[in-house]
Parts: sequence; C-alpha cells; structure tokens
Amino acid sequence: MRWLAKFIYFKILGWQIVGNTNFSKDTIKKAVIIAVPHTSWHDFYIGVLLRAIVKVKTNFVGKKELFVFPIGWFFRALGGAPINRQTNQNKVQAIAELFNNRKEFRMTLAPEGTRKKVSEWRTGFYYIAKQANVPIIMFTLDFQNKQNKISEPFYPTDDVEADFKYMYGFFKGVKGKIPEYS
Repeated sequence: MRWLAKFIYFKILGWQIVGNTNFSKDTIKKAVIIAVPHTSWHDFYIGVLLRAIVKVKTNFVGKKELFVFPIGWFFRALGGAPINRQTNQNKVQAIAELFNNRKEFRMTLAPEGTRKKVSEWRTGFYYIAKQANVPIIMFTLDFQNKQNKISEPFYPTDDVEADFKYMYGFFKGVKGKIPEYS
C-alpha cells in the first residue's frame, strides 16, 4: 500500500514533503497533529496519503454514536476513538484521558473547526496537548506549492499568546485548495 500512496502522492499529484521528514511512529508515540489550512474535502486524501508514506498511524475523535456496529469497526480501523459529547462533560479532559490511557495516540485535527475562512483557531487542541503533556506537530496543506511541511514537535509553554503567534507563523503564506478560505 505504501508504494501506491507514494506513486499517487509524488508522481501523479506532484506533491512533496518538507521539514521534519524524520517524523515517524518510533520517534513520537503521542502528539496532537494540526493540519492547516483546512479548506476542502481534498485535504482528507492528501492527509491519508501522507500518513501512509511516513508510516505513522494517526487518530481522530468522534462522537460515540458513530462507533456502533456496523460502521464503528471501520472508524476504529481508521484510527478513530469514540468520545462522549455530553454537554456537561469537559471535552479537553476527556480527550487528554485518551492520551493517558493509550501507549500510542496521535490525534489529527483542523484547528479552524471548519473548511471556511476563520480569523482565529479554536483552542481546544492546544489545551489538550498541555493537559496530556504531548507535543503539537503542525503540517501544512499547501496546494499552491503542493507541499506538506511538517514541523518539529512543539511543546506548549505557559505563554498562550506567544505559542499561538509561533504556530500561526508556521502556516504564514500557505494556501489551501480554496485559497480564499486560507
């Protein structure tokens, strides 16, 4: 499967991986991975191809109702983890517990929370990383340059403003599939 992903990603689509190309399942067992900008459904297959090429299993969370038979097995096979989304439950704490209860867990998400243009990201991913004491790994979905740039692991500090300034800077100038949403 990896050879097919490489063929499609590099040869057919003409994409490249830059930055932290040493990122592997052996170096980082737990992390919050953020993909920016999320502007199109095309981001999904680019992410799936990248995941196969770097040989790193990534995870996502979804409401527990998605993880019932028969489709639940499929979501779990893709790396999904169910979460109870009751209104009275602290979701940051619940997701941090997923990290604490597993040997490996690399949660991937789009901090914008939508495919439309936003002025600020949602902050849950940041507080999950802090509470679970795991790094944030950033990767770009740069359709203009056909690049996935992968960052070194970044551990959040106690300076939220500086941390977000640093993360926003990593994605500066990156254009998504739909540039006006970037």
